[in-house]
Amino acid sequence: MIRYNLRCERDHAFESWFQSSSAYEIQEKRKLVNCPVCGSAKVERAIMAPQIVSKKGRDVAVPAPAATEVAAPASTPLMMAQERELRAKLKELRDHIVKNADNVGERFPNEARKMHYGDIEHRPIYGEASPEEARSLIEEGVEVSPLPVLPDDRN
Repeated sequence: MIRYNLRCERDHAFESWFQSSSAYEIQEKRKLVNCPVCGSAKVERAIMAPQIVSKKGRDVAVPAPAATEVAAPASTPLMMAQERELRAKLKELRDHIVKNADNVGERFPNEARKMHYGDIEHRPIYGEASPEEARSLIEEGVEVSPLPVLPDDRN
């Protein structure tokens, strides 16, 4: 997992976690990364100083010097509460989908296409698709959305 400090076109600063830097880039290109304050999809990474662990104390993180430092807002109890609430809602959404839809696994792209073109009856489904398959479905006009995945789901 990687955490990015982000900033929208209206200068709202926020942070978000991604599975990898390429996962961020894919989501950013598809306009899936949105500002939690205003909803803008025009988002860019803010300048960050990486955390480096000192050799003397492995438990103490020392920020590396940055050429230009942009002050990011400190996490506040309110922001932490909002993040917990958002995570709870995303988990609730995912749990609802899993409970009320059929898991078609790797057949997802084919099943979604069949429903889109009227070959089979529409029903709620979820499953697996590669980024290329998902992109192809979207280009064909098939409505698909990724299931929310949270960092603590990997445990």
